[in-house]
Amino acid sequence: MTRIENRFAELKAAGRKAFISYVMAGDPNFEASLEIVKGLPAAGVDIIELGLPFTDPMADGPAIQLAANRALEAGMTLTRTLELATAFRQTDNTTPIVLMGYYNPIYSMGVATFLEAAQKAGIDGLIVVDLPPEEDDELCEPANAAGLNFIRLATPTTDDKRLPAVLSNTSGFVYYVSITGITGAAEASAAAVAPEVARLKSATDLPICVGFGIKTPEGVRDIAAIADGAVVGSAIVSRIAEGSSAEDVLAFVKTLADGTHGA
Repeated sequence: MTRIENRFAELKAAGRKAFISYVMAGDPNFEASLEIVKGLPAAGVDIIELGLPFTDPMADGPAIQLAANRALEAGMTLTRTLELATAFRQTDNTTPIVLMGYYNPIYSMGVATFLEAAQKAGIDGLIVVDLPPEEDDELCEPANAAGLNFIRLATPTTDDKRLPAVLSNTSGFVYYVSITGITGAAEASAAAVAPEVARLKSATDLPICVGFGIKTPEGVRDIAAIADGAVVGSAIVSRIAEGSSAEDVLAFVKTLADGTHGA
């Protein structure tokens, strides 16, 4: 099993839900980003989503767009992002890392080259938001064959006709996008999300984790009560943008993790 699959098995055995945190690699710079990423597990993070900086992050709202810009201006690239993951792995060989981003940088590096480098860096899964199931032969199938989980997004507009295609070749977990629109744009509603999570669970045995629009410990708790995990990104990235110290960012992350684990 992958680290992601192992982590969900451990959480299920313990009767706990997963807290997944998103941070942009290299925001505000390599050293500060690495300090935050290294501190996430001790703050209660079960799975780390590591954002890959890109110039045109079309699914992301202003907070993550600006984070990508800061990282790019600080010299972050796909290669440097993998170097950050490698540095993290020097002291943590158990916490799963999901690389989340867009296909262009991977395509530019070359899929085979990227997958080999990602494996060496200790990446466990991929979320590539602009590759639909119709393009599975581009990256999804090679990634699964290489032992990396390919995690797909389901959304409020994913109807029953489309759902089987979304779930095909998906592994690790399913990421349910709780709102229509970009990251950080609105508040997620557990009442609205609950029937969608139930619908997904009737179609797959994979864990269902919910992201987009979750900003507070209370929001995380409510989502974790009806799903297998909660994902927070923009709220954390915004703390980094404000210039908060790594200690303060991680203290905020801990409040979110505690909310999840108390569900």
